[in-house]
Amino acid sequence: MRAHWPEYLIEAAGLGVFMVSACAFGALLGYPASPVVQAVPDPLARRGLMGLAMGLTAVALIYSPWGRRSGAHFNPATTLTFWRLGKVATADAAAYAAAQALGGLAGVALAATLLGGALAHPSVRYVATVPGTGGPPVAFAAEIAITFVLMTVVLGVSNTARLAPFTGVAAGALVALYITLEAPVSGMSMNPARSLASAVPAGAWGAFWIYLVAPPLGMLLAAEVYARRHGERAVYCAKLHHGRAGRCIFRCRHAELRGR
Repeated sequence: MRAHWPEYLIEAAGLGVFMVSACAFGALLGYPASPVVQAVPDPLARRGLMGLAMGLTAVALIYSPWGRRSGAHFNPATTLTFWRLGKVATADAAAYAAAQALGGLAGVALAATLLGGALAHPSVRYVATVPGTGGPPVAFAAEIAITFVLMTVVLGVSNTARLAPFTGVAAGALVALYITLEAPVSGMSMNPARSLASAVPAGAWGAFWIYLVAPPLGMLLAAEVYARRHGERAVYCAKLHHGRAGRCIFRCRHAELRGR
């Protein structure tokens, strides 16, 4: 663990940056006094803008030097899934999850300091993830479904030689699509650390269990299906984008994938 502290810091900083972006765009597109809200009154159009912003944020982080170094998990559910697939050591998985949680909290705290009342306003509420009108059961099922699809796509694309360079684009596109269309159903979390970061200042604990349980469950189900169909050896690394340069702390066989 002492040797891998740079990757842990990157995971913390990466989710922190993602949460600062989410809070900033959430306030810009949700705070009633925002000029964007007044100029674009349609909620669907604003969710489309939010989806585009966060999808591009995700893509930028995945392909950044940070993302290429740590693997760009930024999500305990993702790390847990790759641990289940034998790609991440137990100590690294635990450290990643702790770093992601702390980084997300720090990101929202920084955003709250910068944005003040706009982020705390009930219409923004620290971009907390909460169930939609269907209630917790529908939100729970939706979170399982969207994380299942996301991890299925990530595993399928990242472990196909000609498609692997586009894993980050595929993941970012799904983030954008989900925020635009699915967010009213479950709040579109897919990430326990992301939901925790918003729940702490917002006091949004009523349905927090959904975002703690459903995303890991959905991703683990996707991993189980993939492993049964293709075998665990068909998973070459735990990085979402694996460049040729730089070290890899995972149980990596990416050179085999490049040679296929």
